[in-house]
Amino acid sequence: MQSDTSSALGAYRAPFAAGGPVAIDERLCERLLTVALSKGGDYADLFFEYRAGGGFNFEEGILRSASRGVSLGLGVRVQKGDATGYAYVEDMEFEAMKRAAETAARIADGGKTIDPVRLERRDVADRYRLEQTTLDVPGVEKRDLLERASKAVLAFDSRIIKASASFSEEVREILIATSDGRFVRDFQPMLRFGISAVAERDGKRESGRSGGGGRMTLNYFAGKSPEDHARIAAQQALVLLDAKPAPAGQMEVVLAPGDSGILLHEAVGHGLEADFNRKKTSNYTDQVGQVVASKLCTVVDDATLLQSRGSINVDDEGLTPERSVLIENGILRGYMQDRLSAKHFGVSPTGNGRRESFAASPMPRMTNTVLLAGQDDPEEMVRSVKRGIYAKTFGGGQVDISNGDFVFSLTESYLIEDGKLTQPLKGVNLIGNGPETLREVSQLGNDVALSDGNWTCGKDGQSVPVGVGCPTIKISRITVGGTEI
Repeated sequence: MQSDTSSALGAYRAPFAAGGPVAIDERLCERLLTVALSKGGDYADLFFEYRAGGGFNFEEGILRSASRGVSLGLGVRVQKGDATGYAYVEDMEFEAMKRAAETAARIADGGKTIDPVRLERRDVADRYRLEQTTLDVPGVEKRDLLERASKAVLAFDSRIIKASASFSEEVREILIATSDGRFVRDFQPMLRFGISAVAERDGKRESGRSGGGGRMTLNYFAGKSPEDHARIAAQQALVLLDAKPAPAGQMEVVLAPGDSGILLHEAVGHGLEADFNRKKTSNYTDQVGQVVASKLCTVVDDATLLQSRGSINVDDEGLTPERSVLIENGILRGYMQDRLSAKHFGVSPTGNGRRESFAASPMPRMTNTVLLAGQDDPEEMVRSVKRGIYAKTFGGGQVDISNGDFVFSLTESYLIEDGKLTQPLKGVNLIGNGPETLREVSQLGNDVALSDGNWTCGKDGQSVPVGVGCPTIKISRITVGGTEI
């Protein structure tokens, strides 16, 4: 069954290309765009998407589930001033697509004479070309990876009583045609691996996890094997068996490199998406050119990183993404822009227009958001703390975009006493305000790292894959929520 599935998916590698099962060319798109603009719209675009994906879940020594799914559709967007009309269809017959274009066109209020749309094919970058996608690999090989991870967790320590592993994979082909002449394609692969461990001692249970992935092949595991992830998950679960209640109050906090970038993403990144600032609902509204962080801080959103989870060759509006400098040496330089917000601000789009699928209209979204490295030695940063918290891995969090207030829980953290990591802690929450916290950054390590691709960002009901990254960060003062000890 797995072999047949792989063969079937392989046959749909390029469904929109000439000779493919749903061939889409410039002439067809020009006709549809003419219909979309027929009521007087200022701009229109077509977003064709084919998506094939699946997943495996392994638990208690067996493969518990395996799934496959395919979706195909077209989204049509028409803009008139600041208003947007949107319609989508899963039927690739011309008449059905034409009706979707007519529906989206109704955002405008009358006909006008329009110039014929002429499309030109555009080349895209090559940040994740693969010789073979994971969907073309027999399922038994992916099952073996999950079994290896599960066995390694259970063999790590007698206190580990349960292991579960998962593997998800996807290919996404998009084709975008725009009324300003763009005709562009991209083929976007993705894999995500995860392993969790449950440890028990004297009736107390704790869990740990590890995982990663990105836009890559199974060669990912040559650099970080299932056994490597298993060790991390098992060690985390065992450490938490000895964790003590967290202290409470304001104190110094040192954030580990990589995954700690999720605090930056949530507490700062969303506020720098241009639609919130266009609507004046962000705490960064009208702050361009102002000091919003410590002068040590330079924050970028960079879609160009090779094979990273948030990287894209082209955004979902057909534009080439840039490496956008958002904050430079503490000064706000700009926002992440899609077409609509860029028009409002009178600037160029940054290639951050993203959407979950053909059924959704694009909006400004992050790709890979990174706080760049400083010059400090990470070990010296820890040694400089008399009493504080070392935040190693993050759990969930909540953020108020309008004012930047956040609460984050830590999955794994340690008490720092006299410059040394001592007691593992549980129940640690970091409570603060995004801009205020960035102003309290007193040191930045020289060890910037990207999180190993696990993060998915939600906004207005849409989810997209993202990357985060940062060096070791020392924050001179932040509120820690816990229990006094």
